[in-house]
Amino acid sequence: MEAYEKILVLNSEFEASLLEEILSDRKIPHGIVTSDDTALGGIMEMEFGWGYVEAPGRYKEEIIRIFEEITKE
Repeated sequence: MEAYEKILVLNSEFEASLLEEILSDRKIPHGIVTSDDTALGGIMEMEFGWGYVEAPGRYKEEIIRIFEEITKE
């Protein structure tokens, strides 16, 4: 199994959900990690964003390109 690395920070659950759906459809191995910490009342989310996506490094450019496409205005 390949080692996963942090690829990019996600700003919302919506971004995470949409990106996860696309990556799954394209069979790109990935994980979504949230910064959610209810014990601290959301302080971690304010500091580090909603969460991040991790994946094998060889998918980094493709994931960033997909993310930029879904978040452009």
